[in-house]
Amino acid sequence: MSASGYGNLDNSGPYSNPAYSNSQWLEKQEARSRRSKRLVIGTLVGLVVIIAVAVGVGVGVSKSHSSSSSKSSSSSSSSSGSSSSSGTVNQTDPNDPSTFVKDDRLKHSFYGLAYTPENSQYPACGNSLDSIITDIQLLSQLTSRIRLYGGDCNQSALVLDAIQRTKVNMTVYLGIYNIPTDSTPYTRQRDAVLDAIKTFGTDHVAGVTVGNEFMLNYLNDNGGTVPNSDIGNQGAALLLPNITDTRQMLAAMNLPKTIPVGNADAGSYFNNEVLAAVDYGMSNVHPWFANVSIDQAATWTWDFFQENNVIVADALSNKPTMYIAETGWPTKSSDAGNANNGPSLASEANLQTFMDTFVCQANQNGTGYFFFEYFDEPWKDQQFGGVEGWWGLFNSNKTLKNINIPDCFIA
Repeated sequence: MSASGYGNLDNSGPYSNPAYSNSQWLEKQEARSRRSKRLVIGTLVGLVVIIAVAVGVGVGVSKSHSSSSSKSSSSSSSSSGSSSSSGTVNQTDPNDPSTFVKDDRLKHSFYGLAYTPENSQYPACGNSLDSIITDIQLLSQLTSRIRLYGGDCNQSALVLDAIQRTKVNMTVYLGIYNIPTDSTPYTRQRDAVLDAIKTFGTDHVAGVTVGNEFMLNYLNDNGGTVPNSDIGNQGAALLLPNITDTRQMLAAMNLPKTIPVGNADAGSYFNNEVLAAVDYGMSNVHPWFANVSIDQAATWTWDFFQENNVIVADALSNKPTMYIAETGWPTKSSDAGNANNGPSLASEANLQTFMDTFVCQANQNGTGYFFFEYFDEPWKDQQFGGVEGWWGLFNSNKTLKNINIPDCFIA
């Protein structure tokens, strides 16, 4: 693969500008981790519990910067310029979800999308099969791959059930969100994921991802910044048993196919010992958080991913497959102070620009990526403000934003 697919952008590349250096990215990622201890990714304790006991878990960012996936109530208001449709999906047979009518505004152009069913935060757990069926009906018109972040609130089984009921071409990377300080969430989610696979089989399971920004959080909590250091290796020693355990548990099930086991982390925070133990890695690569201008965002994303993730993984003996786990652009900020990342605004127009300069080019170059994200998450906006709740292609009520999906089909 080459960066030629991004030739319409500045060929000098982001690394020629000191403002877009790796150290700047690290600084932004460290800022993210200061919020991550308080943000739930559908796999850990609920927000009330977090506030009450000050337990640091989750994936998020500083007050001014965030990215992760979870979902709150769909009753929140739409952003300006939203579609006038109701956010529902029509079915020719109301009793058969597979008969849904497709929306000609939606194009099957994304390699993958990041997704957490709404109300999948433990222990509240208010998700539902009907809501997830609607999500799968919409998501399947955009992609044939989704990734989950955790296994709580029965989301693994609900998603697999919805895929079977809608009869769509969709595979899912199931997730287990573990934390260094408590083994309970890992065990609970592992068992839920395995039960879902037992119930619904492996046809629609692409992999199981153990951990999301585990190393980022561990390093931040323990005064470290370098993943391949003594402190980083200490964190890896806590994460690796969970990866090994998941792999062994899957193998013991004698499944009809081998399910890959992977790990997800911030782009600069992969530990080589962890990468050496997985089949794939998922890297969060956000030009917004690195203060990259929108006109350089697609090129920067490509260059960063290649130099910091693909090349590193290819040098390991197991050569894990690397994906971009998250990349996108926010469409709004809830306060004026966070309405831009320095050079560029959070806006639907800039989301459009990023899609237009990244999606089809990444498809052409063979980059595996999961666009961030399916819909807005207003509960994050309520808790943290800034751009946190405004990363979706859809508004929180499942109406498409005022954007045009690129038209470059990918299977």
